Amino acid sequence: MVCPRRMNEITPQQLQSHIEQLADVIGEHNVFHPEALEATADYIVQQWQWQGYQVSKQAYQVKELTCSNLEVTCVGKNRSDEIILIGAHYDSVWGSPGANDNGSGVAALLELSRLFKEVQPAVSLRFVAFVNEEPPFFYWGNMGSMIYAKAAKQRKDRIRYMISLETLGYYRNDSGSQHYPPFLKYFYPDTGNFIAFVSNFGSRRIMRHCLARFKAVSDFPVQSIAAPAFVPGVAWSDHLAFWRHGFKAFMITDTAPYRYPYYHTAEDTPDKIDYPGFAKMINGVFLMLAAEQ
Repeated sequence: MVCPRRMNEITPQQLQSHIEQLADVIGEHNVFHPEALEATADYIVQQWQWQGYQVSKQAYQVKELTCSNLEVTCVGKNRSDEIILIGAHYDSVWGSPGANDNGSGVAALLELSRLFKEVQPAVSLRFVAFVNEEPPFFYWGNMGSMIYAKAAKQRKDRIRYMISLETLGYYRNDSGSQHYPPFLKYFYPDTGNFIAFVSNFGSRRIMRHCLARFKAVSDFPVQSIAAPAFVPGVAWSDHLAFWRHGFKAFMITDTAPYRYPYYHTAEDTPDKIDYPGFAKMINGVFLMLAAEQ
């Protein structure tokens, strides 16, 4: 058995390079800046092709604009027909370059796929970059992950579970740096130095399974919550689309607006990211996924 700990790791510099390309070189990228959105998709495709993957596109029309979800698959050596789907949206919100939301998620997606070219997983890993997660698409039918999850259900894809990588790169050790929806502050720390695993009740078992694996391979601080989707923040990413279409799914996040003061602003820039902390955390996610059987 290959020991993942001996393999090449994700470095802070690799993550920073992706985020600077997305947020600095390309800049704000969404349907209001279609050329930049296309440039972002091209960058993801190019990275995956360099890694040796064949990229599939799921194109659809939004008014007169063609938008695409992008995917690659690392075929499992034991159960290739079973899929763990790791996804991140690649559009930024209007008015923001999107370094953390969600350049950090895209950077993590690209680096995870790169490492899994070096160690074949037991179960197939499908990496998907979703378009159009941000408003005005969030929650509705033209959200990229809604289009994707609907098609996956129609195909009867055997998705064991889906992980949404959402706003991952901001960590602080200051007391009072972490906030919560009402009442949750009594049960969780007020220091924003952890990553959060977030699910609804229907997916709590698989989320806790992954949480236990993460804790077994990483000492990065982690918190978890399983709560109804109406709790503010619990459903705020692409995992929502998979819940709606009957799949198990959960989100990994730094908690976004509950910690990150630059969320959905023009100040969401690459200099705000804690790259060493981000790298340590996402290496833990790699080891977590590599341990799946």
